[in-house]
This record gives sequence, C-alpha cells and structure tokens, in this order.
Amino acid sequence: MATSSPTSGRLRFGVFEIDLSSGELWHRGNRLRLQDQPFQVLRVLLERSGRIVTREELRQAVWPADTFVDFDHGLNTAIKKIRDILGDSAEKPRYIETIPRRGYRFIYPTESPESTQDAEKAAALIGQLTSAPTSAEAFISPKTARRAGSAALGVLALVAVLVGVDIGGWRSRTRVGATEQQIQSLAVLPLKNLSGDPGQEYFADAMTESLIGRLSMIRGLRVSSRTSAMQFKDTRLSAPEIAKTLHVDALVEGSVIRDGGRIRVHAQLIRGATDEHFWSETYDRELKDVLGLQSEVAQAIAEKVQVTITGAERERLTAARQVAPEVYESFLKGVGAFNEGYSRAGVEKSIGYFEEAIRKDPTFAPAYLGLAGAYDQLGTPGIGGAPPNEVRPKVIGAVRKALELDPSVSGGHVFLAAIYQEQWKWSEAETEYKRALELSPNDAGVHSVYSNWLLCQGRTEEALATARHAREMDPFAIDGGTIGWIQFHARHYEEAIRELRSSIAVHPNDASNYWFLGFALIANNKADEAIPELEKAVTLSERSPDILGLLANAYAHVGRRAEALRILDELKQKQQKGYVPTPAFVFPYLGLGDKEQAFVWLERAYQEQSPLMQYLKVHPLFDPIRGDPRFKDLVRRVGLDERL
Repeated sequence: MATSSPTSGRLRFGVFEIDLSSGELWHRGNRLRLQDQPFQVLRVLLERSGRIVTREELRQAVWPADTFVDFDHGLNTAIKKIRDILGDSAEKPRYIETIPRRGYRFIYPTESPESTQDAEKAAALIGQLTSAPTSAEAFISPKTARRAGSAALGVLALVAVLVGVDIGGWRSRTRVGATEQQIQSLAVLPLKNLSGDPGQEYFADAMTESLIGRLSMIRGLRVSSRTSAMQFKDTRLSAPEIAKTLHVDALVEGSVIRDGGRIRVHAQLIRGATDEHFWSETYDRELKDVLGLQSEVAQAIAEKVQVTITGAERERLTAARQVAPEVYESFLKGVGAFNEGYSRAGVEKSIGYFEEAIRKDPTFAPAYLGLAGAYDQLGTPGIGGAPPNEVRPKVIGAVRKALELDPSVSGGHVFLAAIYQEQWKWSEAETEYKRALELSPNDAGVHSVYSNWLLCQGRTEEALATARHAREMDPFAIDGGTIGWIQFHARHYEEAIRELRSSIAVHPNDASNYWFLGFALIANNKADEAIPELEKAVTLSERSPDILGLLANAYAHVGRRAEALRILDELKQKQQKGYVPTPAFVFPYLGLGDKEQAFVWLERAYQEQSPLMQYLKVHPLFDPIRGDPRFKDLVRRVGLDERL
C-alpha cells in the first residue's frame, strides 16, 4: 500500500485533506467539524497509515494516564464519529479497518500535497465549489427534480434557454486547427466583465452560461456545468489547478466589454495539463448580434478541439434568429432576479421582467421558459407555497409556448417531463426526458432529474446508477442529498445515512439534507436519532410545514405523542392562514397510527396532485399501509400499479 509520511503536517486521502499540526479537516475544501478527541485518534491512525494501531497504543497517545474516563466507550465513540464524518462503515471499510481484539488500521492511500501553498489554494477553490449557497426550501417538497443541477430544475431550464437564439441573425465562420492531444472535456470559466460598470456583471455571466449551454449540446464533449464553472469567478488559481479539480482537459477563459450598442468578446483555449494557450480570438460586434456571436465562439471552440459534431448538433449549434436588444435585456434581468437567492421577492421580480420581454416580443421562446421556471419556483413551500393546482397551469402554458416556438431547447423538455410526471403521465414524461437527453447528452442535471423518474417507477437501482453517473460527469453539480434520497427509497438505509451525513458535513446549513436524513433514520428504526436532525432542519427552514410533519412522525415513533399532536395543531393553525402541503399532515398521522386520517390526507394529496404521490410505489414510510386496499387503489389511480 502506497502511503506518504506526514512530513509537512498535511495529508490528503481521497476527497479529504487534514492538517495534523493545526487540527483541521476538510472535505473538498470545506472545513469539517470534528471534536478534538476523534481528531486525535484520526491523527494517530494517519501517522501510522497502513499499520495496525492497537487500542493500547491509542490509549497512550490520546488518553493520558491520569484521565479517569471509560476508555473503551470513549474510543468506540471517537471511531464512530470519525466514520460518520468520512462516510465510512465498519462492515465495508474504505478508510478505517477494525482489527478484531487488537485495534484499527487506516487503509486508504495517503499523499502529501505538492506544497502547502498549492494545497491551500486547491482547498479554497473546492470549498467555493461545494459551499455554493443553495436554497433548502427549494427542496422542501419531495420533488427531487428540483435538486438537479445544483440547485433547482428552474436553474437548469434558465441555463438551457440561453441556447438557440441569435440576435441579428449573424452567422459563424469555420476555423480549422489541430491539437496535440484530443480534448474530450472542458470547462468554460466565467468571462470577466471589463466594461468598467459592475452593473454589467449579469451580461458577462449570461455570455458564460450561453457558451456552456451551446457546447453541452455536443455528445462527444463533456462540459462542466454552470454550477461548477460559475464558482471560479475571480479565482487566482492557475489553469492546471482548476483543470485538475474539475477533471477536464481544457479551459475556456476570456472577457466581455459592453460599450453602448457594441460588445467586444475575447476568448482563448488553454490546455489544462500544460497551461498552453493554443487558441485565441477577439470579436467586436453590435449588441444586436450578441447571441450570434455566442454561436460563433462555440463553433470555433468545437472546431479547435477537433470534437466530432453530428449534422443535427451542428444545426442546433448554429441555429439563430433575430431578437431586439431591449428584449434580450429584459430577459437577462429576469434571469438575474431569479437567481437572487431564490426569494419570493426575487422570483416575483423575475416574473415581471420575463413578462416585459414577452410583451416586447411574443415570439421570444426563452422568456416563456424563464417565466415557467419562475412560476414553478413560486409554487415551492419556501418561496410562495402556492398549491400545485394553482401554479401548474401557468407553468404548463409557458413551457408549451416556449417549445412551440423552439422545440430544440432541452430545458423545456425537462420542465414538461417534470410536469407530466406530477400529473402521472408516465410515458409522456419518459419521452420528454429522453428528448432532453438527446439534446443535452452531457448535462449532468438532465441525467439527475431522469433518475427521479426511474425512482418513481420502482427502478431504484437504475435510478441510483443514473444519479451516480451524473455525479461522475459533474461532481460539484450533483450533491450527496440526491444520492442519499434515492438510496433511502431503495432501502439502502445505512448507505443513505452515510451519504447524507457526509453531505451535511459539507453543507451544515442545508435543511433538506437533515430532512432527508430524518426519513432514512426513521425508516431504519432510528427515530430517536432522527429527532435532533429534524429539529435542526426545522430551525434552518424557519419551521417548514413539510419538515414539521416528519418531526411529528418521529416524535410519535418514540412515544412522544403529546409533542406530535402539538405539531399537528401548529400545522392546522398554519393552514388557516395559507396553503400547507398535504404531506405535512400525512406523515404525522402515519406515525400516530391513525390510518383513517392518513388516508383522508392522502386522498386530498391525490386531488391536488401533490408531488408526494409520485413516490407511492417506493416510499418506505408507506409500508405500514401498503397492504390496505385503499392504498393499492391510490397506486392504481396514479398509474404505477402495472409499471415495472
């Protein structure tokens, strides 16, 4: 086993890095919270990596002779905390192996960073990537599709709509060139805004997103997602460091200058391994030609890296239409408002901008898709909390209009698939997902939301494989919550718990991960452990009704009925003031064993087409009523009884 001695005080193992002298542990750059005693145990194991460390050696190293404690209990607790934070297990150890009746051995290969300075820069970068702010409330409904791409289905769609439009109808030129080694993957770094006006930052970001979207159309080229790329804004890391972090062969970087009615874009290609700049071009156009310019840049990049492009891909890559600059301006402002932290005020502001763009040009497809994303987000409990039946018609109308105007936008097909899925039109949803995959085969977000469709069919192992493939494609865009949610439904409870605890260590303020962990712990007969996790989620989510409902379920499981009933009373009071999702009532009554009331609320969930109904076939918390004829009838009515 190859290991490195910790001469520098720093060690890396897998996605973790530790500073043995300062007592700090990171996961992909995010500092983890590990208490002193478990850290000291981990330090001893790492210092003797690959060798057996006896329990007596650990006692001498970590517990002084004059310390009066229950050593065996203390060591066992420390090892458990280390395994929890590393996502490890005693049964199938990846990092720490138990040697029966003797001690432990650290079995994962370790390495020293090339230099302390490089390690700190890489850790800082990965920390930026994995700690990008997410909206926990965007995931409060079990609608896992909203977790795609890194944060929400709406974001996936809004990135996609930037593709396929050309202001002014300006066409591209073809460039021919050769590279020393074929490039199969790349990342588009955020284009720098050199306009001298910070207010134009959104414009440079839009250019970046459009290039990502256009290049993602090409099946033979893997392109890092917007979620990953946009975290490199203003980074000081070198190109090789960034390329190594994202596992890509090349980088695109450049700048944008907007001056009145003109725009200048500089772009260059950099080989990741060598930092070689092997292509560079400057474009100076009128603003009306901006999206045609994006098309030209994307084509030039594709030609330069010598990736094979099919006829259909080339047609979509070069597709263009004329749109007035003021329409595009309103649309971009809508995208910017939508991304302002996923607040209700931001979403409503974005709706105004998208509607303004539509009034100016009713044939502009991206504005309709942006409007659909905003309405969809308005229907989530943490944003607007509107009933599904109230916002869904607006979403459907906007999506269908967008696809009528431009059938080639993959985000539109993803949206339509998710809507069909909510309406239990399973075959239609599958068709739309597969169309989106055809249009954007290398988009990790599309693969992720398709895994949710597979999950609902009961094809849990296929769903898990698809989600894992998405994470391999873009590890910073697909978080552990998505994988853990699927593992929970696949009844891989221990794996789900480890995945979710690991995700929590990286994102300690994401309520959705605690919520999902609560589901897994309850299903694994550990409701007592679920309670503190769900109480944390309730606080983080500002008492989300869905999370409160699951907390009531956990209270009921451990015999704290009075507290469960108090939560039910709180939910009923909330319902008098506004919409409360039906699952918030279903789970408390299931926990209390009141099947009659549980079925009353399940029937209401059916009537409003709650996203919860998608999971009837696989959701473990429905197991106590799965044999009831009324439940079987519900499964039949949502069209899942005969599906494989």
